[in-house]
Amino acid sequence: AGVDIQTACLGLYCGRTVLSVNGSVETYGDCGVCPRGQRTDDNKICRECMGSPDRYDWLYLGFMAMLPLVLHWFFIEWYSGKKSSSALLQHVTALFECSIAAIVTLLVSDPVGSLHIRSCKVKKLSDWYTMLYNPSPDYITTVHCTHEAVYPLYTIVFIYYAFCLVLMMLLRPLLVKKIACGLGKSDRFKSIYAALYFFPILTVLQAVGGGLLYYAFPYIILVLSLVTLAVYMSASEVESFKDLLVRKKRLVVLFSHWLLHAYGIISISKLDKLEQDLPLLALVPAPALFYLLTAKYTEPSRILSEGGNGH
Repeated sequence: AGVDIQTACLGLYCGRTVLSVNGSVETYGDCGVCPRGQRTDDNKICRECMGSPDRYDWLYLGFMAMLPLVLHWFFIEWYSGKKSSSALLQHVTALFECSIAAIVTLLVSDPVGSLHIRSCKVKKLSDWYTMLYNPSPDYITTVHCTHEAVYPLYTIVFIYYAFCLVLMMLLRPLLVKKIACGLGKSDRFKSIYAALYFFPILTVLQAVGGGLLYYAFPYIILVLSLVTLAVYMSASEVESFKDLLVRKKRLVVLFSHWLLHAYGIISISKLDKLEQDLPLLALVPAPALFYLLTAKYTEPSRILSEGGNGH
């Protein structure tokens, strides 16, 4: 029976739903799209997703949850200015919004009311793009079998972003209006306006590149944490350990980048072998130390002056 179903049901993700079960005998429906929360097995039968996300899946979801939070913090800092003392409270509010959104998203996901979620295992990149694998048996009629084969890793991110946006619109304007007295009327809401731009961008990014991000996010974290740390230190004119200790804000930024760097290393290694993977975390401070030790040799003014003396 399995061979007959395999040959009759075309397409990589088309399957037959189980209509009824009588003892060990199952009755199947026509070949087509699997219902939400199911995906096809090796015999092209739609089966319930009864597994749970593995460690890498949770790290991916954590990365997608961090994106809006990091962007919130960046734009709050960017638009708050040096005169405003309200940035810290806005940072805390953004963290509160994203945390509550994440908890609510888990609670409304199946099983409802639990922080655990059931999921299907990601087997390959094509699992994220089932819409590209709808078969055309006669090259005229297309059998639409698009469904979420990676349930719920694809749609749960959209739900989370929706809750983030709603909570931001409910909480942030009232907070900013009361505390952002150091800013002008046109500036105090700019961080909120920025969020109204980057949330649609993040949504499109997940819709188009969700599968690519799933496999590439550890390397994206490592590269971005290195580049942004170097840019920040250069812009803040940090050239020694003493420059770091002058302002607490610089230390906070440094430790934040270290946390991101550690997250990237953990995501790559997956901590499958603790005795081999944990020592890799010792590399986290290495880029910052390298920058501080070599910054004085790469000062542009010094290079120009030495070049001038050489001539």
